[in-house]
Amino acid sequence: MSPTPAAAIREGGTRVRERVVSDFTTLSRTVEAAGLLRRRHGYYWTRFAVLTVLIAGAVAALVLGGASWWQLLTAAVLAFLLGQVMFLGHDAAHRQIFDSGRWNDWASLVIANLYAGMSYGWWQHKHSRHHAKPNQIGADPDIKTGALVHHLEDLEKPRTGIKGWYTQRQGWLFFPLLLLEGLNLHVSGVKTIFGRGPVKRRPVEIAFVTLRLGGYLALVFWVLPVGMAFAFLGVQLGLFGLYMGAVFAPNHKGMPIVPRDAKVDFLRRQVLMSRNVRGGRLVDLFMGGLNYQIEHHLFPSMPRPHLRRVQPTVKAFCAERGIDYTETSMLESYGIVIRHLNKVGLAARDPFQCPLTEQYRSVR
Repeated sequence: MSPTPAAAIREGGTRVRERVVSDFTTLSRTVEAAGLLRRRHGYYWTRFAVLTVLIAGAVAALVLGGASWWQLLTAAVLAFLLGQVMFLGHDAAHRQIFDSGRWNDWASLVIANLYAGMSYGWWQHKHSRHHAKPNQIGADPDIKTGALVHHLEDLEKPRTGIKGWYTQRQGWLFFPLLLLEGLNLHVSGVKTIFGRGPVKRRPVEIAFVTLRLGGYLALVFWVLPVGMAFAFLGVQLGLFGLYMGAVFAPNHKGMPIVPRDAKVDFLRRQVLMSRNVRGGRLVDLFMGGLNYQIEHHLFPSMPRPHLRRVQPTVKAFCAERGIDYTETSMLESYGIVIRHLNKVGLAARDPFQCPLTEQYRSVR
């Protein structure tokens, strides 16, 4: 007896689910068999040691250089080094460095809190939600409407006046606004660890962040006159925020927005919502390996140096299954980000009479 239409649909849905699950299982087994999930202790210990020496050198340059406007160059170098430190903390938070979760936690606390002065607990909570459902409305905190409008679903009313003027140009203003992101990252972390919400190892986070930020400010104002000290901090924090934003923005901005109630399997969710940035070793260094965003989202615990090696496998795997794999140059990715934000910002004038809204509704 042939199955009823309803039963056939259920059986068909089951086969589809099994296929998409087996797709990622097949890829995972291939990657694991190639040894690309093995830890790279030597790589990470070397990187940590080199960064420690370079930061010590920057601090020595600050102390020995004294009151000079050349210290703004030291501030710029320090911004880049602290960005590299945060990439290392990012890797530890994703369990890329050690097999032990406890060791990775403490590495993250030392690197993020003590070296960079940022809260590991705040960042991990936010970043974990992003990784679980990238670009999904209501789930990914990175596309929540705030200073920027990333989508129109939770926009309560059209933006007019000064706010409307700003929103319509938010793409052009995005990178200048990143000059404030360094300060914002520090403030958000401090508010979290001194707030009432749950924070694992709160006393340790408070001690490390207080020591790092307090000691840093004391050193800068001890070495430099007040005006020069503020200029130093402005350059360091401004360039640090710009650096972080310039690395993280190309990864997902301008990629498809997932409706709040949509269900997407893990493989396609991570590939279709992420964008890679082409380039050689210099781009790898500048972006801390996050230019391989697709591979990182598929295998978040994979050590950074293996991302370049696994890319050809992932790219070919997606091509075989007809899954769009997005890869652009760095400059092209920035152009996409600016155009996307401007397009959404223009739509915010009247979200009910805009082609962007119609496209979004058709996705639903």
